[in-house]
Amino acid sequence: MPPESKLRVTLLGTGTSTGVPVVGCTCAVCTSDDPRNRRLRCAAWVEVDGLSLLIDAGPDIRRQALAAGIRRIDAILYTHYHYDHVAGIDDLRPFCFDRPDAIPAYAHPETLTILEHLFGYVFGDERYPSAPRLALHEASAPFVVTGRNGHTRVPVTPLEVWHGDMRVNGYRVGGFAYVTDVNHIPDDALRLLEGVDTLVLDALRHEPHPTHYTVEEAINVARAIGARRTYFTHLTHSMDHAVEDARLPDGISLGYDGLSFSVPGAPA
Repeated sequence: MPPESKLRVTLLGTGTSTGVPVVGCTCAVCTSDDPRNRRLRCAAWVEVDGLSLLIDAGPDIRRQALAAGIRRIDAILYTHYHYDHVAGIDDLRPFCFDRPDAIPAYAHPETLTILEHLFGYVFGDERYPSAPRLALHEASAPFVVTGRNGHTRVPVTPLEVWHGDMRVNGYRVGGFAYVTDVNHIPDDALRLLEGVDTLVLDALRHEPHPTHYTVEEAINVARAIGARRTYFTHLTHSMDHAVEDARLPDGISLGYDGLSFSVPGAPA
């Protein structure tokens, strides 16, 4: 990979499982005219030298892909099997139309088992003829994604973290790491995050939650990791962007849908 290569990341969605606005809610954030307070379900898009990685594909992925101009997916990195991260599987079909092989999809072993159960018509022996063609791969150790041109090779490091009592994956690609739906990062994963330049991290709200970091907890974790820049994601409708972003320490910001940024340094 050329030494001048850079990662480019787009946050496709930064909302919690309900999205924001929440259906039927008339709170100040749900009725806000600030576009940064409109949050689709969490997903991200990572580009390196023409190689395209999708992190999660929830119920908003069709709308997100159209807005971001995604035309190809070389691999999917699933964080876990909750509905708001996997329910858009049928909307991945167009990305299969012009390729003879299946799109590789990586996930924690426990997530793979649930995906096979939830989407038997995609992964079962009697696959529905027009179902998306995805090839499931275990992501419990570092792996390499190869672009369709056969030249671009991007190393990916899965990070096993905890979402309550569920083991889920974050991912590191070069100087970028994405860790959502988490309330504990074990020491092994913290070591794999050493030296990361840009971090996207779960920060649900201020009130305690059994399976997500609060804003205050996320700030402490971000400081411990020490990334140059941290963006918070998976935000509820209690988080007004302008108000909350202004309160955050230097180097930490709220993410928002459509935010795009470059990360220096090529994966190696």
